[in-house]
Amino acid sequence: MLTGGNIADCVAGATLLERLPACDILHADKGYDANKLRRQVEDQGAMPNIPPKANRRWKNCFSPFLYRNRNAIERMFCRLKDFRRVATRYDRNAINFLATVCLAATVSYWL
Repeated sequence: MLTGGNIADCVAGATLLERLPACDILHADKGYDANKLRRQVEDQGAMPNIPPKANRRWKNCFSPFLYRNRNAIERMFCRLKDFRRVATRYDRNAINFLATVCLAATVSYWL
């Protein structure tokens, strides 16, 4: 899902969570730390493992041990951003940008 640069992560997160397959634990970064998203994850039967934002008064339950596995996702995005065209988003059309990301993923992980 492609959003504008001025859109917060948690706005698109609600739409992405509707497509969430069945899972036990959902790992997300601090950008998705919102009560609404946490409730949506819990309603689907999963436990949210999201680090709390620094400005949160009440800190939610968070396991750094389980969160360590999330670094594989971060490494994948960093590897895609090695391609300058993906990192800076030269393409104005969303379909062209998606094609560029698919080509970069193919070159990174298949070749």
